[in-house]
This record gives sequence, structure tokens and C-alpha cells, in this order.
Amino acid sequence: MSSTVEMRLARELPAYARRVVDVLEAAGYEAWVVGGWVRDALLGRPGHDVDVTTSAPWQETARVLRAAGIEVHETGTAHGTVTAVVEGRPVETTTYRVEGSYSDRRHPDEVRFVTNVREDLARRDFTVNAMAFHPERGLLDPFGGEKDLAARIIRAVGEPRLRFEEDALRVLRAVRFACRLDAMIEPATQAALVACAPELSEIAQERIGQEMDGILATGRAAWALRHEFAVLSAAVPELAPMAGFDQKSPYHDYDVLEHTARVCAGVEEFAGGSPLHALRWAALLHDVAKPACWSEDVSGRGHFFGHPEEGARVTRSVMERLAIPREVVRAACALVSLHDFEIRATAPSLRRMLLELERCAPGQARELSFALLDLKRADAVAKAPQCMGYAVELDAMSRVLRAELAGGGVWKTGQLAVSGADVIRERGIEPGPGVGMVLAQLLSAVMAGEVENEREALLAWLRW
Repeated sequence: MSSTVEMRLARELPAYARRVVDVLEAAGYEAWVVGGWVRDALLGRPGHDVDVTTSAPWQETARVLRAAGIEVHETGTAHGTVTAVVEGRPVETTTYRVEGSYSDRRHPDEVRFVTNVREDLARRDFTVNAMAFHPERGLLDPFGGEKDLAARIIRAVGEPRLRFEEDALRVLRAVRFACRLDAMIEPATQAALVACAPELSEIAQERIGQEMDGILATGRAAWALRHEFAVLSAAVPELAPMAGFDQKSPYHDYDVLEHTARVCAGVEEFAGGSPLHALRWAALLHDVAKPACWSEDVSGRGHFFGHPEEGARVTRSVMERLAIPREVVRAACALVSLHDFEIRATAPSLRRMLLELERCAPGQARELSFALLDLKRADAVAKAPQCMGYAVELDAMSRVLRAELAGGGVWKTGQLAVSGADVIRERGIEPGPGVGMVLAQLLSAVMAGEVENEREALLAWLRW
């Protein structure tokens, strides 16, 4: 590494992390910054939390830091880790270590503490994560991580198969890093990925969910589907039937997998690179039920009757299994179930869309309305060329939707200018389900444009 880069990294190293390093070294121990901060700093990207590795046993680390007035929490002492808190910022500090075999494919059977930082780096997953930095000694890079980072290559440290057999989740981590860094996976590492992907079945589902969430968050799910489908379908087996599934439809030029990849890319484009969390999941899973719902008519044309509803059911099952947050699950299911919902560029039609979104995902209809239009756009441009014109129609729908929302559009009874008390008074009925039924009828009349959402107009409707 050039001295210019080393000087830049030294300047950018946060003072709170530098203090941990300095205190440990002043006590006679060696300490280095490791992990994601080093990788991201070399790329010129903002760093995340800073991790430190040291030759000091964890008990000494805690003692020395506390003696210097630094708050210390014993967060993972079985693995040699304590967390220092400096200026309110956590710094995970871990003793140099090597690990034994991983019988459960997650936790090492044995952790042995060592005194050489190179041995510690040799246990790490990928070369881009196996670098250490010191503000005075510079970059320590025994496995060529800086070169791989510059070339955008993900390469396992040491024998790839061994790295993935230690912890099968590293199979998904490799894909996530390739997506995040816009990188390709080195051939030997790639071969080991494919060979070890089935071992993901032994990994806790919430850990798989975290990695899948991370892959989608990079915005490169389309790349992952095309290049790493063996891994993704091992992580989410419901995806597997999409590969090579001929839709036999004049509206589709691609199999379900390639269509899905194009939809994932499309939502990134149409949402300006920042689609909703739920929209990314919906793009991935919107057609997940097509293979199960497929039928063929006498002319040989394929049909997928009921696939949005069944797709929403599968989406819920997948996302709940992966421990994705409940509100995200509900929103994604709403988008999947409505991705074929018929909409026209009229206020009543868009009010019906909002009503359906509110029914599926209470409280989220407004933000999901534009996400649904983006999903529909992406779906249209991922079909046959003659379907792409629908994306232009969706632009008109977006304009009407914006006007409707700006004008105080109504799609739930709580937005009406009258209340249940008004219904009871004007209709002379008792409190109970009947009040809700009247409000629902009134909402339908407002959404259809038969009456304005103005108090006097609604009261007149109730008296009629």
C-alpha cells in the first residue's frame, strides 16, 4: 500500500478507536484495527463500527482499558471479546485467536488464543476482510486483500471448502459481499460455494434472513439471481422451481427466473435506487407461486390463475420463517397479492387500489401505493416487448394518484368527514356493527365519486 493511502487511513481512523489502540500498546501489547472499517476505508466509503484485535488476553484488555478510564463490557469473553465504549461509541476488542472445527457449522468447537496477528487473520472468511491496519505500522495484508478489493474479487482465505464447511452461512456472505462491492467471486471460491450451498439447510433461519436482507439491500438482487442462483435457492428453496420454467405465454419472453431478475432490477431503476424494503422482497417473490399455479389450455398457452394470492401466502411463509420484521412482511404480501390488480388512471380506480392496500397492510397504503406502481412498471418492462407500453400508462396513473393524495383522497372510514356518532344520530340506530356497515357504504359512495367528502354533503347522504 502506498504511504499516501496509509496516511489517509491514519487521518480517517476515528479518534475513539485510536484511543483503544494507543492505550493497549502503551501497556505493552500489540493492537490493530481489523474488519469492515479497513475494507471500507480502502474503498473510500464511510466506515461502520471499528473493531480492534490485540495480543492482550481479554482479562488484560479489560483491566488496561478500565485503568485508562474507558468503560468496558464483557460481551463475548468465551471468544476473547470485550466491548470498549469511548465517546459513546462501541469498539469490539478481541484477543488474537484461532478456531478449531465447527461441528454445528456455526460455532467453533474450540477457540485457542494466540500472540501473532497473522494467525488471527488466517481464520477469517475472505481476503478483503483479512486485513489489519495500524496508524503507525500501516496495512498488514498477508492474503492480498487490497489487490482483490481493487480488482473487485471475493476470494476465500486459504482453502475455500474448509472456510465454508466451518460456517455454511459464509456461502451467503460471499454473495452479499459480491453484491455490495460490485465484485465477482474467484473460481475456486465459486466452486466451493456451489458445493457447500446445500449445507445452508443446517443454518438458523433468522441468520439466513439477515444475509438475504443484506443481499436485497445492495440493490443487486438481479445479479445474485443470475450468477448465484444455486446459493439463493438453497437459502430460500421456494425460489428453486422458477429456474427454467417456461411460461408459454405471448406476454412473456423469459422464464420465471429471468423475469424475476428483470423485475428486481426494474424496481431499483423506477424507485431511483431506494425502493422500500418491502418492495425489494416483493420483487423477488412476486411470481414465486407461478410454477405451482401453472395450467395449460388446449392451444398450449400457459396460465397462472390465482398466483398473486398464492404468491402472497408463500411470501408470508418465507419471510416469517426468515424472521423479517412483521410490518415489512405485511407490506410485501400486500404488494405481491396486488401486483396484477387492475388499475386505471382515474380517481375512483386509484381509490380502490388504496382501499385494497389498506385492507392488506393497515396504515401503509399511502407509501405502498407508489411502490405498487413501481412493481407494476418493473413487471411490465420484464415481459414481452408489446407489454412495455403499460409502463407509460402507469405514469398517467402516478399523476392521478399524486393529485388524489394531494387533494385529500379517502380510502378508509377514519378519513370521512363524519363519524360513527353522526351515523347513530342521523340514522337513529343503536351502536354496534350496523354503524360500521353504514360507514362502509358511505366510504364506497365517496370513493366512487357519488358524494364529496364534506361534512354537510355526508350528513345529507345519511339523512337520505
